[in-house]
Amino acid sequence: MKRLFDVLVSGAGLLVLAPVAAAIAAAIKIEDGGSIFFVQERVGKDCRVFPAFKFRSMIVDAEKHTGAIQAVENDPRVTRVGRVLRATAFDELPQLWNIFRGDMSIVGPRPLRPGESDTTADGALLLLSAIPGYEARHRVRPGLTGIAQVYAPRDLPRNGMFRYDLLYLRRAGLWLDVRLILQSFWITVRGRWEHRDPKV
Repeated sequence: MKRLFDVLVSGAGLLVLAPVAAAIAAAIKIEDGGSIFFVQERVGKDCRVFPAFKFRSMIVDAEKHTGAIQAVENDPRVTRVGRVLRATAFDELPQLWNIFRGDMSIVGPRPLRPGESDTTADGALLLLSAIPGYEARHRVRPGLTGIAQVYAPRDLPRNGMFRYDLLYLRRAGLWLDVRLILQSFWITVRGRWEHRDPKV
């Protein structure tokens, strides 16, 4: 049932939002002439690695000198078009294709990068795979949106995010998915993905 829901919603989204996607692609190309898409490896269900597609929201080669670091508020690497895309989550529209082909789901835990780590309170690096709940969250397809994406503060450490993911696994169902999708639309309409509070 969930997979059928994902195929129908993502397929409809790809068709309906095609003009919006075309306009975004043109805006990205006009701004700096760089690539339109940003492709990044992510870990999916059963820890299978897949290429996740996004519209590029940062300068070309943004991680060339810094390595793979998470974007922060007012990140200087984000382009002018990128700021709008990130605030509305339109940079993630190409992931509808990931959902349609079965890499992701509409709702689920956020897909992680292979070998990703987090910084502990004392400044040490901790592999995410060592945090309790890492394996459990990979029993389902990762999602475009979810409890953690909607309710958790952006600066919450990943072990805190995992608690939200595990909560979703315990309560997963069609009604919860629909509710999270509607809340995600509301955040997008308000352009608050980059500056939301935990209660939305």
